[in-house]
Amino acid sequence: MKNFVKIIFRGFGQVMLQNNAWTGMLFLFGIFFNSWIFGLGAILGNIVSTYSAKILRYSKEDINDGLYGFNGTLLGIAILFLFKFSIFVVSIIILGSIFSTIIMHQIKKYRIPVYTAPFVVSTWLIAFIFKLFNFFPIESLLPVSNSLNIFSATFMGFGQVMFQGSIVTGLIFFLAIIINSRKSAIYSLYGSTLGIVIALIFSFQLSAINIGLFGYNAVLCAIALESKKLENFIFATFAIVLSVFLNFWMGNIGIITLTAPFVFATWITLLLKKYGAKSLSMKY
Repeated sequence: MKNFVKIIFRGFGQVMLQNNAWTGMLFLFGIFFNSWIFGLGAILGNIVSTYSAKILRYSKEDINDGLYGFNGTLLGIAILFLFKFSIFVVSIIILGSIFSTIIMHQIKKYRIPVYTAPFVVSTWLIAFIFKLFNFFPIESLLPVSNSLNIFSATFMGFGQVMFQGSIVTGLIFFLAIIINSRKSAIYSLYGSTLGIVIALIFSFQLSAINIGLFGYNAVLCAIALESKKLENFIFATFAIVLSVFLNFWMGNIGIITLTAPFVFATWITLLLKKYGAKSLSMKY
């Protein structure tokens, strides 16, 4: 039981690619600080997706590292964020978490960095099915902003990774990352800040900037591609910038962005890195 609890906390940590139970515990605390119902959704999604992996006898090492828990965590929060709480919605979280575990396993077979792709696919599918039955997401209005709040924008970027519109929660998330990795913390801070700068340069909506909507995918890109090498820093910067534009574009055409800009931007960057290195080696 003790080991399973540790695995669950690692699952929370893996949302931001941190394989650390203490980090995961702080993440969960940060979620509950902002919303107890989102906290319960995170726990439900994490436990269901992790236990599903155990039942299906997936890699024990991956399960122990929390890799089958973080997509369920995000799905549990996202569904409660998008749709009004009900027993039906809770049952959808359970089914969606199981589905995200299966998708995770299938993508891993192709040795592709999975990241939060299972969460994105599962949530998009649920949202599409709900739309077919005229069960629409809750409308959320952005607060009107006339000036930039750099502190709010920066740390809201951390909170929004898990749909938390709270500066305090964002700060808790940032501190949780520091516990596991100072390098990840520095890169994530760089990602959130650069996301703000790019959004400002291109005059994206100030209200969206202030609540971290152009920072959270950038935070994940920065952590996923962190490295001490200058070359990798450049690639991380490219992915951050690309994620901001993908976020803006997807939002404009009516797609629920979730963490899809992070996944696509990172995949594209890794492909460029891989084939760029191959072409250079062939040339020389």
